[in-house]
Amino acid sequence: MFGITDLTAYLIGTTVIILLPGPNSLFVLSVAARQGVRDGYRAAAGVMVGDTSLMLLSVLGVAALAKTHPTAYLALRLAGAAYLAWLGLGLLRAAIAAWRHADAPAAVLPAPAREPRPFRRTLGICLTNPKAILFFVSFFIQFVDPAYPHPALSFLVLGLILQCISLSYLSLLIFAGSRLAARFAAHRRLAAGGTGFAGLLFMAFGAKLATASV
Repeated sequence: MFGITDLTAYLIGTTVIILLPGPNSLFVLSVAARQGVRDGYRAAAGVMVGDTSLMLLSVLGVAALAKTHPTAYLALRLAGAAYLAWLGLGLLRAAIAAWRHADAPAAVLPAPAREPRPFRRTLGICLTNPKAILFFVSFFIQFVDPAYPHPALSFLVLGLILQCISLSYLSLLIFAGSRLAARFAAHRRLAAGGTGFAGLLFMAFGAKLATASV
């Protein structure tokens, strides 16, 4: 149907890939834990729009362009790595500030650092990861019948399935994050430690992207 050769295998593979921890899902969880469900879904919307944009670019052949222009690809990859490291540094600074004030009375605590633009942040994380474009091409192509006359339709259906699974998973993270928020409010050092750990992970993601090969 729609030129998809093995839907069951695709569903299993997509689910496993989405469940793997990455900067997008980590950032959504972090925002939901610190700022609640509404901002969590704003961050999730950035992921959805970003992934949709990358899937469209992959269908339009940008992945092939990236392989033929390695310098441009390298520049974009390094920019993405720097962006992730910058986000991680911001989380670390927020964690240090929260740790220092963990024992202060609630009335004199400084306002917790908020992410003012969660949608833009996650959109930026998506769009500065050029390896995602190559992933969509290499993964999707395995499940498209080469004899099907409308391969773009096959890519569209595969993309819609991926987005449905992704939104379901992000929703679970958002509501889990909102529950964590209540616990973090009562355990300030735990909250600071969690934020700091997230910051270190973002810096690790940046280092991995910077040193990765095509």
